[in-house]
Amino acid sequence: MKIETREVKGQPLTVVIEYPEWSESVESLYKKIGRMDLSFTGKCDDRSVNIGISDIFYIENVERKLFLYTRDEVYRFDGTMADIENNMYDTGLVRISRTCIMNTDRLKEIRQIKNSHLEAVLDNDEKLIVSRKYLADIKKIFKRKAL
Repeated sequence: MKIETREVKGQPLTVVIEYPEWSESVESLYKKIGRMDLSFTGKCDDRSVNIGISDIFYIENVERKLFLYTRDEVYRFDGTMADIENNMYDTGLVRISRTCIMNTDRLKEIRQIKNSHLEAVLDNDEKLIVSRKYLADIKKIFKRKAL
């Protein structure tokens, strides 16, 4: 595989995939690149903002309301956890508890704590608890990332 980059000022980000023949790996790459452009609309004060998936650190359900957490802001999301889960395949998003979805692309480290739970530390030093029920999902994400 050959990777080339070049800066083109005044143009949107463009990705060109050249391949000898269409395969599962090409399709997987195509889907992953497409998911990078995924965004959710969040509300903060009186404004609505499109938040790219790469800017989201985690998503949390608090008292039946969803919040999108970025490095510096918290946005209210009017959808449901199911809306997010339907769009998170092939992204870094993974459910870590009944009320929380974490962006593994923002994961700095993971630590074992008591009762077979894990503590996830994000790039912004926020700490999240991964419940035992979702450990298998976390492992799948890490295996996919290793490929």
